[in-house]
Amino acid sequence: MSTVTIRQRQSVASRRLGYAVAVGVNSLLFYLVNVSPGWAVLPFLSPATTEILASVNAMLIAGVAANVVYAAWDPRWFKALGDVVTTSIGLAAMLRVWQVFPFDFGESSIDWTTVARVALAVGIGGSAVALLVAVVTFFRSVSSSRR
Repeated sequence: MSTVTIRQRQSVASRRLGYAVAVGVNSLLFYLVNVSPGWAVLPFLSPATTEILASVNAMLIAGVAANVVYAAWDPRWFKALGDVVTTSIGLAAMLRVWQVFPFDFGESSIDWTTVARVALAVGIGGSAVALLVAVVTFFRSVSSSRR
């Protein structure tokens, strides 16, 4: 028979501070991409960037929404469920970026296209692992809360 060990969580104040920082970072990124200065100021982004904006915005908005809710209420099972949702949205956004690949690095002695593809692949792989961890954490926390 195996035993389930659940780690001690950080204090409520620490978790809330983390959630507030996440809300701030995601909100700032949303503003920088969509309002000022906007994504178009980055010389390596092509006009195809408009094809991925909805996915990227969905990821940022989901992150803000989830962290606002967590700041008010974050039982372990609910946080894990939220992580499943937000990680899924983030993974979908990265897959869309991979598909569209809205980058134009021009001529350079460094193969930035390969660097970007490798970074995206690492992000996609990491998100897949994070999604699996979140699903396992959700089921473990639900089963341990019933005891």
